Amino acid sequence: MTKGRGAGAGAGLANVSGALLAMSRHLEVRDVLKTIVVSAREVLDAEYAALGVPDDHGGFAQFVVDGVSEEQWKAIGPLPRQHGILAAMLHDATPQRLADVRLDPRFEGWPDAHPEMSDFIGLPIADGDEVLGALFLANKRCPKPSGSCGFTSEDEELLAILAQHAAIALTNARLYERSRELTIAGERARLAHELHDAVSQKLFSLRLTAQAATALVDRDPARAKGELQQIAALAAEAADELRSAVVELRPAALDEDGLVATLRTQIRVLDRAHTARVTFAARGVRALPAAQEEALLRVAQEGLHNALRHANADRVEVTLARHGQGALLRVTDDGAGFDPSAVRRAGRHLGLVSMRDRASGVGGRLTVESAPGKGTVIEMEVPGG
Repeated sequence: MTKGRGAGAGAGLANVSGALLAMSRHLEVRDVLKTIVVSAREVLDAEYAALGVPDDHGGFAQFVVDGVSEEQWKAIGPLPRQHGILAAMLHDATPQRLADVRLDPRFEGWPDAHPEMSDFIGLPIADGDEVLGALFLANKRCPKPSGSCGFTSEDEELLAILAQHAAIALTNARLYERSRELTIAGERARLAHELHDAVSQKLFSLRLTAQAATALVDRDPARAKGELQQIAALAAEAADELRSAVVELRPAALDEDGLVATLRTQIRVLDRAHTARVTFAARGVRALPAAQEEALLRVAQEGLHNALRHANADRVEVTLARHGQGALLRVTDDGAGFDPSAVRRAGRHLGLVSMRDRASGVGGRLTVESAPGKGTVIEMEVPGG
C-alpha cells in the first residue's frame, strides 16, 4: 500500500508541475482563472471544480467552473452570493474537506439545475492576508466508503501547492492587466491629442473653403463648384483620420465581457438598426490571447460594415467557432458581391488590406470569396495561445 501511495503522490506532483507550467503561459486574468480551475480538477481527479473571485458587495466578481456544461451553467442562473461554504472559504484560511457538503450545517442549498455534489474540498487562494479567491472541488472519482470523503490529505497538500502558485499567477496577471490599462490610457491620450490636431486642421480648412465657395457662388459658379468638391474631399479625409484613430483603441467591452459577448451585443444592435437580418452564432469558443480577440473583432466589424453599407445585403451571418486551439470567424452576406481582383486594380480595397494586416499581425490567415451578384464570405483563422 505504501508503494501505491508513493506512486500516486508522484503522479500527483507531476500533474501539479504540468499545471504550474500551464498557469505560467497566460497573462490574461480570465485565462489564468480558467487554467487554475481545469488544472485543479485534473490534479485531484474530481467531477467538478470552481473558482470564485469575490467582489466588494457580497457577491462574486468572477466565478469560473469546470465540469459543468454551458447549458447547465445557463440553467443554474445568476452567480452565487458569498454565503455558506463559499463564504467560509473566503473568510477562513483553513482548508475544508467534507464527506458530504449537503450535511454541513453551513450548507444552504443550491438551484434546481445545480448538479448533485457530495464529497467536497475547498481552499482559499491568498496573497499574504488578502484572499484573492477560493477553489472548490467536488465528487472525487474514486470508491468512497459510506460516510467518508474521497479527497485525501495528499489531495489537500497538492491543492495547497496549486493554490500558492495560483496566487502568484493571478497576482502577476492582475499586474499585467493594470500595466496594460495604463499603457492603453497613455495611448488613448496620445491619440486624442493627435486626433484633435489633425481633425482641427481639416475643419479649419473646411471652414475657409466653405467661405470661399460662398463668396464665389454668384459671380463664378464654376470655381464655386470646384471649392465644393474640395470641401467634400476634406470632409472625407477628416472622416478617414477619425476612423483610423478610433479603430486603434481596444474597446473596453472586449476587456470586460470577452469576444463572444462583445460580438453578440454589437450584432444585436446592428440587427435592430438595419433592415438587413444580422445574426450571430458561437460554438465552443475558448478564451484567446487579447491581440487575437481584438483582431477578430476588428475584422468582424469591417466585414459587417462592408456588408451593410456597400453590399446592400438582406442577410448577414457571423459565426465564431473553435478551430483546434484557436478560432475561425466567418462573415457571410447575400449582397451585391464584387470582383476582388478588380477592386485591387482600381485601388479600392474595401478594408481588405487592413483585414489581412490584422490577421497576419496575430499569426492568422484571412480569405475572401466574392463575385458580382454572389455575395461575400470572409474567413479569418487564428491559432490560439
